[in-house]
Amino acid sequence: MSSEYDVLVLGGSGVDTIAYVPELPLPYADSYMIQPGIETRAGQTGDFVALGLSALGLRTHHLDMIGDDPSGELIRAFHRDRGIGFSEVPLPGGTKRAVNLVGPDGRRLSLYDDTRSHESDRLPEELVHSLASASRHAHVSITYPCAFALPQLREAGLSISTDLHNWDGENPYHEPFAYGADIVFVSTAALLDKEKTMRRILERGRAEAVIATAGAEGAYLLTADGLVHVPVVEPRRQVVDSNGAGDAFASGFLFGRLTGEDLARSALYGSVAGAYACTVPATVSDAIDRAGLLAEVAELTGGPADGPGDGGPVEGGR
Repeated sequence: MSSEYDVLVLGGSGVDTIAYVPELPLPYADSYMIQPGIETRAGQTGDFVALGLSALGLRTHHLDMIGDDPSGELIRAFHRDRGIGFSEVPLPGGTKRAVNLVGPDGRRLSLYDDTRSHESDRLPEELVHSLASASRHAHVSITYPCAFALPQLREAGLSISTDLHNWDGENPYHEPFAYGADIVFVSTAALLDKEKTMRRILERGRAEAVIATAGAEGAYLLTADGLVHVPVVEPRRQVVDSNGAGDAFASGFLFGRLTGEDLARSALYGSVAGAYACTVPATVSDAIDRAGLLAEVAELTGGPADGPGDGGPVEGGR
């Protein structure tokens, strides 16, 4: 049966203030002169996943809570200008925000304002049900309202993905997401034993695949068949910023799965999309498009510059 959307993205909207710093960690000083200038722009994890999926030609809709404030208007404009459907729910604490310090090598340090959202925040059940009924897949951000939507998404029969970001493998807050999704992304940044954590997700949850992204080391893909290393893809241009690379990897991977590719090929798509994101300044919102992704994959594999996803979204799913 045909669906209106290929992917429903839940949560992860926010505004970042970007400052390029001479080094990370940043030594104490009374002040620093920053060049290029400090800029504020819309775009956190859910926004960037929605952008990446939409750029790859998947029909994408985003649902989240934002404030009635100037930051909220930046997010509305982000989606409106890119033709990405966006359903907003009022967030009493105001739009989520962060400050990102970016070093010369592209590494990022994010400072999140933890006062904007609360455990009591909720997405309306009727709205979640309506959008889930019109979608094939849901990508769920690890923000307070989204954990409570997971049962509804499963009831609707959607396949589910999530990104645990820099989970340490112990914080119980992440467990409903880790054990409730079919595809789980996680960064290795805070994992003491990545394979142990990945195997626990696979054994305790419903995931068919766990993908641990490791920056310049590439990524690791764990399935019932075992653990494999996904080689890094070298960016085609200079690396300027790692901000959004994980979101781009998730978008590329999901594009592969939703257009009928196997897990290994989907991981390659993710690596190409993530490498592209590292060449985009944090002050700019851009993502690789379908033609660019397929052409680069073809060069890397020696195959034709097309694939199952080249003719449009493939219906089906779980």
